[in-house]
Amino acid sequence: MEYPFQDIEKKWQKIWQDKRIFNALDNTDKQKYYVLAMFPYPSGILHCGHVSNYSISDAIARVKMMEGYNVMSPMGFDSFGMPAENYAIQHNSHPRLTTEDCITAMHKQFDSLGFCLDWEREVSTCRPDYYVWGQYIFKKLYEKGLVYKKKSFQNWCDSCQTVLANEQVENGHCWRCDSVVTQKELEQWYFRITQYAEELLDFSKMIEWPERVITMQKNWIGKSFGTEINFTLEGTGEPVKVFTTRPDTIFGVTFMALPPEHPYVQRWLAEEPDNKALHDFCHKVINEDKIARTAEDTTKEGIFSGRFCINPVNGDKVQIWITNYVVMDYGTGAVMAVPAHDQRDFEFAKKYNLPIKIVIQNKEHDLVVDKMTAAYVEPGFQVNSAQFDGIENEPAKQAISQWMEEQGFGKQTVTYRLRDWGVSRQRYWGNPIPVIYCDDCGVVLVPDKDLPVLLPDNVQVGKTTRNPLLSVPEFVNTICPQCGKPARRETDTMDTFVDSSWYFARYADPKNDKEPFDHAKANYWLPVDQYIGGIEHACMHLLYARFIHKFMRDLGWVKCNELFARLLTQGMVTKDGAKMSKSKGNVVDPKYIIDRFGADTLRVFLLFASPPEKDVEWSDDGVMGAFRFLNRVWRLIETHREQIITGLKTCACGSEVSRQLRDLEYSSHHTVQKWLDDVGKRMQYNTAIAAVMEHLNNVTAIKEPDKLNEAEQAIFARACAIIPRLLYPFAPHIAEELWQMLGNDTLMHESGMPKYNPDKLLRDSISYVIQINGKVRGKMDVAPDTPEDKLKELAMDVENVKKTLEGKTIHKVIVIPGKMVSIAVS
Repeated sequence: MEYPFQDIEKKWQKIWQDKRIFNALDNTDKQKYYVLAMFPYPSGILHCGHVSNYSISDAIARVKMMEGYNVMSPMGFDSFGMPAENYAIQHNSHPRLTTEDCITAMHKQFDSLGFCLDWEREVSTCRPDYYVWGQYIFKKLYEKGLVYKKKSFQNWCDSCQTVLANEQVENGHCWRCDSVVTQKELEQWYFRITQYAEELLDFSKMIEWPERVITMQKNWIGKSFGTEINFTLEGTGEPVKVFTTRPDTIFGVTFMALPPEHPYVQRWLAEEPDNKALHDFCHKVINEDKIARTAEDTTKEGIFSGRFCINPVNGDKVQIWITNYVVMDYGTGAVMAVPAHDQRDFEFAKKYNLPIKIVIQNKEHDLVVDKMTAAYVEPGFQVNSAQFDGIENEPAKQAISQWMEEQGFGKQTVTYRLRDWGVSRQRYWGNPIPVIYCDDCGVVLVPDKDLPVLLPDNVQVGKTTRNPLLSVPEFVNTICPQCGKPARRETDTMDTFVDSSWYFARYADPKNDKEPFDHAKANYWLPVDQYIGGIEHACMHLLYARFIHKFMRDLGWVKCNELFARLLTQGMVTKDGAKMSKSKGNVVDPKYIIDRFGADTLRVFLLFASPPEKDVEWSDDGVMGAFRFLNRVWRLIETHREQIITGLKTCACGSEVSRQLRDLEYSSHHTVQKWLDDVGKRMQYNTAIAAVMEHLNNVTAIKEPDKLNEAEQAIFARACAIIPRLLYPFAPHIAEELWQMLGNDTLMHESGMPKYNPDKLLRDSISYVIQINGKVRGKMDVAPDTPEDKLKELAMDVENVKKTLEGKTIHKVIVIPGKMVSIAVS
């Protein structure tokens, strides 16, 4: 009796849709629960990696519905950006057409999987009714001084023909296409995320985030306490600002190190167009991976700039070198080099025969420059440091900093590794930046009444290496809203992460055409109670969204400080040892599995294969195992349906009950207890499913249930009837069908959470299996609190065990509490 999954799944999907049970209410007395999984890029179809993510969020949502919450589980599409544009190019089409086609296809896939999604709240970031408010948020940021434009070197992906934020460069490669990233000097728009750096380091308002994600964000923001010191360029007197966490070494500076990207270096390059060596070195270094440049084992390289700067504390004139191991992304971009006390500076000085000056002496006072084979970085005493000689270097840090501040040489300060968020993209398929350039008025924001700035459709993507919008004169050429004269539109579009940095709030009020969202509705639903997504977004989407949310809080739009109360970073689905992804070509189409085994089978396999936060290795055998499991459940209920219905009306008391049925009664209550802990507290769905499987084995071990007495039949019926309720979060279609087959006229979630009786978990005795070299040789019943030593003794005294052990040497006896005694012999 293979269960008719196709008929069952279509039936219940229609019932759920007709009854609109997944449509959340904005006004209700119920406590709200907002569960959200990261929305997909519609650049193809959903693969089983997506299904794994959404199966987790669906299980959470269904459990919360059973608990009686007003659950919102919305879905939308992150439909702007490079994935959708590249997909259109590959298919020789237009992004608007391919994106909408992909959205339609994904809709059908979501429906076929039976996920409890509130489609009335759907958003799509490429539609004007959504991106108009992204432009509005850009304007609000600009008005608050949190948006600016500047020219600087940018991470450039030649394949994608666009700029990448620092967070989008992974080991020197584009996070999208894996092409090598180079540096290109461009004018770009930036969001001042650094203004929120300190607050972004505060995770105290979060209820439950993985420590790994918190650590990743803290490291990315990279707060450092130190001193900013003003050196001066010889000849011009211009300041060369450095930031150091080692002010105790200021007297030991013997050269200055600048990166090729430093503004002074760029000016010198312009002043010396014929200096081929300088130009060649800078060009080479600029296009090297920044992480590799700063790695400890990187070969240190440099070129003398021909210029000097003056150390303010002692007047020393030191050479300025342009190096590969300094980058602009930390501090001021200039490094005071102290070879005696910094290993990178030491290696560089040795290579280029630069001076080394000891200013921190060890306790033995035996540090000598000529004998040094590495920098001295341990604690010590100040030497060659003027009035600070003899002081321990740790307290000297503060003393020297205070003295420099008094002398006007510098100041104590804090710096961050975090850099402002570059949001300009030189691609077509993105949200237009609402800016107009006028020769008379300068930069002019598009008035609110003229929003949205619509993205034109008459663009041929993939036909040019320039920004495609430059080829649409009717878009570029416009009228200045201030003076009425001819003007030009901004042709860069916004980073797609801007679109996803506030979508969670739009779900609260997705059809609002007067403002981004109603503040009262947002404050009812926010924060998101449970967010689910990949850890690869820790320093991109999750950081950007926290920033924009805090900005919206400061505008008075929302009240909560953090937008995601709990975060679950789910594992990847891998196949053939690699992450399942469209770009790698190793995806499994869910339709293939659904058509042959059903959506419930796919969901059970993905949830059972590993804990949610761990990776899942795709296994055809695992899918078949899930299918067999569901068929066993189906056959059990189908075969004994009438007996179960009758037994549910009978009291499980009065008659003599066998030991096996008492054990089955215990199994029912114990399984519910474990299930509640696994799904309600720990979100460990794999162990919850395993508990149901074990309980099913206990039920099917009853060989002739029709011959049971009345009380035993009641126990058997309840043991069977609990299974659909426990399956509901993972296999909702078959669970609803079995629930109905057992005579229930309510939907599964309306039945509430299953309950157990603590008294039924108290056992007079428990059974132990006794194995010898892996084979069962006996059983015994013992008191639950029997000590381990006594269990071993009793096991040896079982008649068949004694016979088997005759003439054997016992090597090891292992007790598995509540289950087994295992004996190894030879």
